[in-house]
Amino acid sequence: MASKNTICLWYDGAALEAAEFYAKTFPDSAVGAILRAPGDYPAGKEGDVLTVEFTVMGLPCLGLNGGPGFTHDEAFSFQVSTEDQAETDSLWNAIVDNGGQESACGWCKDKWGVSWQITPRILMTAIADPDRAAAKRAFEAMMNMGKIDIAAIEAAWRG
Repeated sequence: MASKNTICLWYDGAALEAAEFYAKTFPDSAVGAILRAPGDYPAGKEGDVLTVEFTVMGLPCLGLNGGPGFTHDEAFSFQVSTEDQAETDSLWNAIVDNGGQESACGWCKDKWGVSWQITPRILMTAIADPDRAAAKRAFEAMMNMGKIDIAAIEAAWRG
């Protein structure tokens, strides 16, 4: 890997499957080098996929098949800025429809437990509005959503 700083994500044997899903789902994403274990280890056998280098939207990552000892939680998430409802729907649905689960306020979780914030840029613009009443309306609308509905955010923002 060329990057000096890489995000390492722990998987229970599914690092390659996850990396392949991310590569086909997100732009500027790819699967790189796959390292197979040179010997047995607590979570696998010699020859099993130990690590997978991959990028998610240009961000270097390493998937480590470390076993069931650790799981993902919402303390770490990828935040993906989207330009419109079609892109928001496409990414959200790809994650949820591939065994993931919906959450609140634009968050969802993939089937490996990694959290994603699918966040339309207009939402961030709306809640940062210097008109604090308008920002509050957009924020309150978001608080009642799973997947973000841009038209509803814009309507609330306008009042």
